[in-house]
Amino acid sequence: MSRRRKIYEGKAKILYEGPEPGTIIQYFKDDATAFNAEKHAVLDGKGVLNNRLSEFFMTRLAGIGVPTHFLKRINMREQLVKKVDIIPLEVVVRNVAAGSISKRLGIPEGESLPRSLVEFYYKKDELGDPMVSEEHIAAFNWASPQEMDDMVSTALRVNDFLAGLFSAVGIRLVDMKLEFGRLYEGDTVRTVLADEISPDSCRLWDLETNEKLDKDRFRRDMGGVTEAYAEVATRLGIIKQTSDLATVVDINGERSGAK
Repeated sequence: MSRRRKIYEGKAKILYEGPEPGTIIQYFKDDATAFNAEKHAVLDGKGVLNNRLSEFFMTRLAGIGVPTHFLKRINMREQLVKKVDIIPLEVVVRNVAAGSISKRLGIPEGESLPRSLVEFYYKKDELGDPMVSEEHIAAFNWASPQEMDDMVSTALRVNDFLAGLFSAVGIRLVDMKLEFGRLYEGDTVRTVLADEISPDSCRLWDLETNEKLDKDRFRRDMGGVTEAYAEVATRLGIIKQTSDLATVVDINGERSGAK
């Protein structure tokens, strides 16, 4: 990796220059952060699992016609993606009250919402990623009206598809955070799904017990974070669990030490 040019390092991933123009290598770290990186830990195997999970979701979404930046998984920690200009917004879709919406509106955690809600947050760590309206987005030119429409419609489509996918394996999709980018192809620009989809960016609860299978286990000091992520991957048929959770084994028998 030292021979590759690092483009950007975030809290959970590192981006390197790709092998071809217009491509990026996305490397998944084991770092876990919360509360704008005020809380930090390294969890063995988290990056391996998130790489595999994000590949799984992006591939299936592309299969139903959702445009994404994903090209292929390179190895256990890296994937090749298209280079995009990230739109500085987080798009959150909520199905069940949890996290900030419970605090803001006093809705008990776990209460189903009347319908799926879409919220925008301005990507700015130093400001705490504040919630913003479409009026703010238009006024500050963070995204065009067409891009906002594309993000909302795509986010709701992704939500419907993933909710069904998770429900089939006994998991409730409580909410999720999506990011989008502008993909330049000649004279055209497309809005595509970018970043990752994983238990880092989704709240996932067991349908029967409401056991948390996502990053809230880290936020709330519940422990068993990597084990929960592995449980999600196992239910979806992405990996097989072994008695040693330091080793992740995929369905083809490929082994990767979770380092």
